[in-house]
Amino acid sequence: MVQEVRTVLNVKPYREVLALPGLRPLLLVSILARVPMAASAVVMTLHVVGLGYGYGPAGLVGAFMTVGSALGAPLLGRLVDRRGLRPLLILTTVASAVFWIAAPSLTYPFLLGSVLVGGLLTLPVFSVVRQSIAALVPPDQRRPAYALDSMSVELSFMTGPALAVLLATAVSPEVAMYAIGAGMVLSGVLLFVLDPPTRTEAESTTSAAAPARRDWLTPRLIGLLALSAAATMVLGGTDVAVVAVLRDAGQVGWTGAVLTMWAAYSLVGGFAYGALSRPVSPLLLTILLGLATIPVGLGGGQWWLLSLALLPAGALCAPTLAASSDAVSRLAPASVRGEAMGLHGSAITVGIAIGAPLAGAVIDASSPAWGFAATGLLGTVIALVVLPIELRRRQWAATVPAPAAETTGEATLAASGAGSSAPR
Repeated sequence: MVQEVRTVLNVKPYREVLALPGLRPLLLVSILARVPMAASAVVMTLHVVGLGYGYGPAGLVGAFMTVGSALGAPLLGRLVDRRGLRPLLILTTVASAVFWIAAPSLTYPFLLGSVLVGGLLTLPVFSVVRQSIAALVPPDQRRPAYALDSMSVELSFMTGPALAVLLATAVSPEVAMYAIGAGMVLSGVLLFVLDPPTRTEAESTTSAAAPARRDWLTPRLIGLLALSAAATMVLGGTDVAVVAVLRDAGQVGWTGAVLTMWAAYSLVGGFAYGALSRPVSPLLLTILLGLATIPVGLGGGQWWLLSLALLPAGALCAPTLAASSDAVSRLAPASVRGEAMGLHGSAITVGIAIGAPLAGAVIDASSPAWGFAATGLLGTVIALVVLPIELRRRQWAATVPAPAAETTGEATLAASGAGSSAPR
């Protein structure tokens, strides 16, 4: 019986990848570093509302922070490509300390401007960690590594906002803001000490100049970024729609339980994805995520029905993000991987920023259940728009010999096994 369970769970890929030097401490630090970032939006909302402003102005502050983060991630990633990781850590750690010390005492107009700069100079921990995973982990083991990364994101977002709300309500939002600043500074210091590599030894010794952006920012890579944005747009819309459906049913008190179950499904799905013996296309996963989200609102009558309805979509969350991270890391040349992963982080940020207000607008105009349907349908449509790019890529790969394309990310992906028969 025990052997059968082990066969189903297939933990061997995780044991092997966690035995790689440097990966385990990187993942542990990444969980810590993402907790204050996951908590920052809700704490900033509580602070602005506490100043006497409504949720609209609070949402505007969050939007400015999101715009800054989306703009900053690829710029900071390019800094890593050119100067290394530690200069980035010094810059962003100092900027985080200054911002979170000053923010609680700023008036609303100054806060609105400062969050844009603060977002621009926020440590891009998501893209940095994923870039380091590409340097630490051989290509054939990256799937379980990125699955662990996606699961660590779920853990951070399960704990960060809850701890922030607890501290903000038990003490004050301002104290919670100082705590977030301290957490970000501590994260920057730990990453500085850890100093994870952003390139392999072979990549570091290569003196080739970085390729022009038009050479590596291919239609396929742009398509992967669009898939990442589509996936997180569905997740952002689901978050809002869950609250709206439960409020409409008079069961808003069960919101935390439903969202926790949703995150648990994602953890299980991420674990199963990392244990697979073959890759799964991020395009296919995004389509399935969108389709599985469309009917979730049908379970809105009772909180436990909604929890069950979220199971298929929830189980696809972590796998979809892990697959897109893996694919982007393979396509991007090592000399520009920081900028490419920064663009990936920006796509994720933009998707969430679009999904929440889109679902809200649809809910206001119709009913809460349509929030799921609208974001799920749009995510599916975006994925289908990317489909022709993937089909053209497969036709090209079938006609061009591998040695003729060895300098490109496409050849690297095919040689590593990620360009399998499934469209990627």
